[in-house]
Amino acid sequence: MDDRDFDFETELLHADRMGTLGADVTPPIYQTSTFAIADPDAMARAAATPGYPTFYTRHGNPNHAQVERVLARVEGGEAAMVSASGMGAIAAAALALTRSGDHIVAQTVIYAGTRALLTTLLARFDVEVSFVDQHDTQAFAAAMRPQTTLVMLETPSNPLLGITDLAAVARIAHERGALVTVDSTIATPVNQRPLEHGADLVLHSATKYLGGHSDLLAGAVVGSRALVERVWDAHHLLGATLGPFDAWLLLRGLRTLALRVERHNANAQRVAEFLASHPRVRRVYYPGLPDHPGHAVAVAQMRGFGGLLSFEIDGGFDDAHRVMRELRLVHSAVSLGGVESLIAQPAAMWPGDRSSPQARAMGVIPSLLRLSVGLERIEDLLDDFERALR
Repeated sequence: MDDRDFDFETELLHADRMGTLGADVTPPIYQTSTFAIADPDAMARAAATPGYPTFYTRHGNPNHAQVERVLARVEGGEAAMVSASGMGAIAAAALALTRSGDHIVAQTVIYAGTRALLTTLLARFDVEVSFVDQHDTQAFAAAMRPQTTLVMLETPSNPLLGITDLAAVARIAHERGALVTVDSTIATPVNQRPLEHGADLVLHSATKYLGGHSDLLAGAVVGSRALVERVWDAHHLLGATLGPFDAWLLLRGLRTLALRVERHNANAQRVAEFLASHPRVRRVYYPGLPDHPGHAVAVAQMRGFGGLLSFEIDGGFDDAHRVMRELRLVHSAVSLGGVESLIAQPAAMWPGDRSSPQARAMGVIPSLLRLSVGLERIEDLLDDFERALR
């Protein structure tokens, strides 16, 4: 098979095998920590090559190389790197692209682990962070300083599915000499490709939709070869290495990503419309709804609106918790992006006072529920919610 461009769905199935004659239909698992290299010169070259796949598995592994090639192709990047978790990828990128005295601009509403990384770990190294409203493009411009080296975005964001105008923010950042990373976990490359809108690096918690079966932990970074190698240097030192079997599982998950996300999109749209019309639901947050504040931008930069939504019950903490208990098909669990529907109450997971100003700034109120819509028959899901809400 030659190395020309194919459609997205075909790249997911074949990108790791292009140019390889007689490739295994299902690749083997290279469950080994090290590889024999007879030639000392070859060993030296391998040790000096980031991600070399047959030297030492912390350095790289054939299973890593296969999944990285697929990720790079489907995101439109030159290279990709996988790690042991989404936070492993985010931490490696943040540490690789900043140093003491630098300044980062990030969204106010961003994954809680990312926020903790910025406000605790990086703060110890004298890296300052300014948080801004992701919907206000001019807020990004106003927050930029001469010391700003990095702008960290997440769109759609967790838990309110806020939408950031990628092209506008990337333009502002690049005019000031800053790089842009985008956590695109919720969108997936099926629905959104941030590199096409000016981002420098795309980050994923591959644990979620890319794996798709709630059976692995993984992270990914995609972008130019030069930037991915910078991130790989930090990742290699941090040691957040993805296991060969998890890399194999991730590649398996990617094979069906396009089919799964198409169903996630359709199911979530139907559930969002149902909840928006229900008398016991105060508000629904889903970019596919016309009244969502980021709907117009989402239409412009996304191909689909994803499988995650949040909604507010008409009531308080206990009322929301009661709805969770009444659901039969939907599991009460953290995470998202699996084939099964999962629901969580962000306020129940919030450290400290869930009514604090910081919690409210992040959109975490007591009556909020976050729903990862799975691949179940849509009529069964709607019946389950109708019964639970009643």
